[in-house]
Amino acid sequence: MFTDAGPPERPYERPQHEGSMVKDGRGIRPLIAGNWKMNGRKASLAEVLAVRDAHMGPLADLPVDIMIAPPATLIAPFAASAEGSGVQLAGQDCHPEPSGAHTGDISAEMLRDAGATAVIVGHSERRADHGETSAEVRAKAEAAHRAGLVAIVCIGETKDQRSAGETVSVVCGQLKESVPASSTAATTVIAYEPVWAIGTGLTPTPDDVKAVHAAIRSDLVTLFGSEGAKMRILYGGSVKPDNAATLMAVENVNGALVGGASLKASDFLAIVRAYER
Repeated sequence: MFTDAGPPERPYERPQHEGSMVKDGRGIRPLIAGNWKMNGRKASLAEVLAVRDAHMGPLADLPVDIMIAPPATLIAPFAASAEGSGVQLAGQDCHPEPSGAHTGDISAEMLRDAGATAVIVGHSERRADHGETSAEVRAKAEAAHRAGLVAIVCIGETKDQRSAGETVSVVCGQLKESVPASSTAATTVIAYEPVWAIGTGLTPTPDDVKAVHAAIRSDLVTLFGSEGAKMRILYGGSVKPDNAATLMAVENVNGALVGGASLKASDFLAIVRAYER
């Protein structure tokens, strides 16, 4: 069932990796990351301060990491304000090279210099709007690792691919082509974002999310062994305060990559509170 009219209901394919030991992820510390996209100005610091104060105050004991990915123009001031709070900052994209004649681009090293600890690569909006291939995403993830940043690698299927029953083949194909062979649980996070759910208010059912995350986990174990069993797999795609608890309770969901709901501290913190016990 969907929260609104959307692509026709079609069962996801089930993972076919026989013999793989698939960890359920319950021992993995979750991450809630907010992707602000092309939103935010200096005045938005108030939202970051509210997240910081909550993370250091009433939410201090929650077993969850918090990260915000604002526009690159805001990383340095936000990082300075969040210093010592545990709230992490991330970039939304990076160039594969550390420097050079690439007007308008930003390197992973520059992001780290500004105070970021991670960078999102391969978001569906980058893949669609800028034609980024999985090979290019992989190069950016390698750049993140080179600079000492965590690479949050995004994968996900379109509405047409889902309707054709290609979800798992597309998602796992992107996974294999986008994630560097040297990745570890400490350097890499996977974010599954069904493209048709991003910003639409639509969400797959918990069972559908469970099936896709199980397939991703299985392939991670196949590719990376024990490190793959420990990598965080985030769910993204219209995550909101009213569905966060249900989605975060799904097996192998180790947090969320949140879009529009991360722009207001009250909404973002309500999603974080999905981990209250």
